Formats: sequence, structure tokens, C-alpha cells
Amino acid sequence: MSTLFTKIIDGELPGRFVYRDDTCVAFLTIAPICPGHTLVVPRLEIDHWVDLPDEVAGHLAIVARKVGAAQMQAFNATRISLIIAGLEVPHTHLHVLPITSEADIDFRKANSAVDPAELDQAAAALRTALGADGSE
Repeated sequence: MSTLFTKIIDGELPGRFVYRDDTCVAFLTIAPICPGHTLVVPRLEIDHWVDLPDEVAGHLAIVARKVGAAQMQAFNATRISLIIAGLEVPHTHLHVLPITSEADIDFRKANSAVDPAELDQAAAALRTALGADGSE
């Protein structure tokens, strides 16, 4: 059975994509901790990140770095946080978050009622900042 993320990747469920290539995608989470909170997800359905093939794990890190650089530009962040929690969906995903302090890294702050227009604006800002680095 397909994971929630595979359904988003395949277009069965909507997603606000900011990056796509043959190995992975990046899209905004619908319950962001902060504006611009992005998930980098491999196309392969692998539950635990330690089970990823080395080349996929490395590629995810490179894409997360590109997304993080775009977040710095788009959201004026002090730092970019990278978290691999893996408990919410059984499909490896990297959380990339623009932050101003360590206090910003708190999943209890996730906003599941965020205005869709805010997500659209954040996605547009990231796509603009990624420019040609957004693949496709």
C-alpha cells in the first residue's frame, strides 16, 4: 500500500512542491512549525532513513541544503534546522526549517490549521529563491 507521501508525489493528494527530480521531491508540510517548513522525501518508499541506499541518502542531504539556502533567502532565517524524526509517516523524510533560535525546533508548535494562502505564499517564495536549483 502506498504511503501518504507516495500519494502526494504521484499527484493523488495535493502538495505544494518546491523541488522535484528523479530521486526525491520537496514540498511544504501542511502542519508547519514555522513558515517555510519543508519536507525532503525520497521517491523510494523506505521507512527508516538508516535503510536508504548511500547515494539516495547523500542526494537528500544535497537537496535539503539547497532548500535550506533558499529558506535563508526567502525567510531571513538565522539558521536552518535539519531534522530526521520519522515517526509521523512510515516513509523517510527530512524536515528543513528556517529558525531564529533552538526554541523554534518544537513539533508541539506545528500548526495544523495554517491558512492555505500562507502555505501558497511560502511555497512561491521558496520556488523563487530556488530558481534553477528547483530541478523538474
